[in-house]
Amino acid sequence: MIVEKQKEEMKEGMRFKINKKGEISIKIVYWGCATSGKTTSVDTLFKIVEKGDSNIKIINNLKKIDMQSGATLYFDRGIFQSKIQSKIYYHVYTVAGQVRFSPIRKKIFYGTNALIFVFDAQRSRIEDNINSLKELKKISENRLISEIPMLVMVNKQDLPNPLKKSEVEDILRQEGLFYPTNHKLNTWNPIVYETIALYKNSQNIYTIFSEMLRRISQYMLKDRTDFDENSPNLPKDVPKL
Repeated sequence: MIVEKQKEEMKEGMRFKINKKGEISIKIVYWGCATSGKTTSVDTLFKIVEKGDSNIKIINNLKKIDMQSGATLYFDRGIFQSKIQSKIYYHVYTVAGQVRFSPIRKKIFYGTNALIFVFDAQRSRIEDNINSLKELKKISENRLISEIPMLVMVNKQDLPNPLKKSEVEDILRQEGLFYPTNHKLNTWNPIVYETIALYKNSQNIYTIFSEMLRRISQYMLKDRTDFDENSPNLPKDVPKL
């Protein structure tokens, strides 16, 4: 019974939660292996938004549950509100990357509407990145890209000889998460961003989040006959998030 309930929750999780006030909650999860920079990325995102030069504002500051080492123990969570559509709220989570926290990651994934995967660009972590991808594919029941928008960070570009965008695209291709030009899901392939999560030298941290909000809008419209998936523009009656 518990397993069946969990599966049902995962299926229902693709539907945005709407309360009696008409407020919409959208869940965005940052996923990746241990110490890849998930918490640092979201922490920097909050600092950027706090400066006020964005289309979202902070409702709840980032809450961290971490170990003495600074690594995430269970998860981090914070909430943004759209400045353009005040009834839209973005609930942002990170997961603990350590292998032993797999059951917790599975619980946090339930209800995910969008996912940002954080690659550790250190070449010594390639296997850890791939293992994290494989686990994610299994937990998502292969609904990534087809139902759940996915973007990718190749983080720690400030370190020597980091993995680059083209190399990560090859890994995604091998894992069935990057489609060829003749495939119907090619349009929705994850955009891969080379990033630096540290606030002082941050690179592409707000850019990738902003792109995810745009993609969420597009995924809401995928089945509409008046939506051109090859165009970056939304139908006129659809508000920007």
